[in-house]
Amino acid sequence: MTGTLGRSRVVGAVHGRREATPDPDFVLALADYLRQTFSSENLREMYGRFAHGDGEFDAAMRQAFWQALTRCCGAGLRVEPGAGFKHPETFEIGAGVFIGSQVYLQGRFDGRCIIGDHTCIGPQSYFDARDLVLEDHVGWGPGAKVLGSAHTGVPVDIPIIQTDLEIKPVCVQAWADIGTNAVLLPGVTVGRGAMVGAGAVVTQDVPPFAKVAGVPARIIGWRNDDQAGACE
Repeated sequence: MTGTLGRSRVVGAVHGRREATPDPDFVLALADYLRQTFSSENLREMYGRFAHGDGEFDAAMRQAFWQALTRCCGAGLRVEPGAGFKHPETFEIGAGVFIGSQVYLQGRFDGRCIIGDHTCIGPQSYFDARDLVLEDHVGWGPGAKVLGSAHTGVPVDIPIIQTDLEIKPVCVQAWADIGTNAVLLPGVTVGRGAMVGAGAVVTQDVPPFAKVAGVPARIIGWRNDDQAGACE
């Protein structure tokens, strides 16, 4: 028997083409009830009861809790099992967003975390989301990370973890794609439509439509020749 296994092949995107369907009425009503009835602390505690379930009921409950806890949340959010957060009241989430299993978003009480429409976040990703913007249609590979802050390390006569924390904004512009296990360091911007290779460590801004890879990340090409001249 012959087939396509063992050969390179192209298949259609799934999450990136998923429509942001309206949320069921019961999810919206439940989110409103939770928001008006319970404190944020109570909601975070109750969320743990549904955080790890695989069924559609647990998925609907996670959706309702994220609707209730975040600053704003668009339709069609899908949150997979094990996804967690800190300070979700600072999150602004667009429509049609997918958040994979065991993703963790660490916000800050006075910070901001914006996730644009149709952004897809792969499993086991970590976000220092104290000042983070992911624009529309961003693809985020499994295990990739954002480090949005670092200790100053001064003065040198005390432990580093006791020195002040410097928070720098991180922005991933629309249509960009971040590869598996890549790391974005504090203060970087990944330009529109850029591609960051798997395992890359991004230490400086990435131009729009560039392809970068390596440690530290360097430009290795452009998505096509026509766009290269406009971005250089």
